[in-house]
Amino acid sequence: MKAIILTLFLAVLSSASENNDVIRAQIIEKILSNISINEVITVWSDNKELIAQFKKNSNLTTTLYCEKATIIVIENKENLHGDACKNKPIFVLNYNLLKDIPDSFGAFFWKKGRPNIVIIEPRIESQDIKVSKELNAYVEEKVW
Repeated sequence: MKAIILTLFLAVLSSASENNDVIRAQIIEKILSNISINEVITVWSDNKELIAQFKKNSNLTTTLYCEKATIIVIENKENLHGDACKNKPIFVLNYNLLKDIPDSFGAFFWKKGRPNIVIIEPRIESQDIKVSKELNAYVEEKVW
């Protein structure tokens, strides 16, 4: 009986984690599809689960190389390699990275169990990124 309960628990836990990746990918896709950078959006991320979800369920074009990307989605600052990758619009998956990576224009992160979206107005203006009206509610003046 304990084995059956443990198996069910592990199945539910893995399904919840998988659903979390799907939801995160859908939200980020919605954000990226509501911005304009005067180029076709090609995404590179250091989060392999996110890239897998984009390839599986998204209309976003992905690349394996950050040099070929037009937008970088980063979860860990150490994974941002070389100057070729740093000179592109960067969207982060952790609010603290907005402070650590001055080139980042926005963030998606979970806080107190809720999804949060932040887009920094001076940064999108300096990078010539246009945001649709759908994202206006998430635009802020500065990083808090």
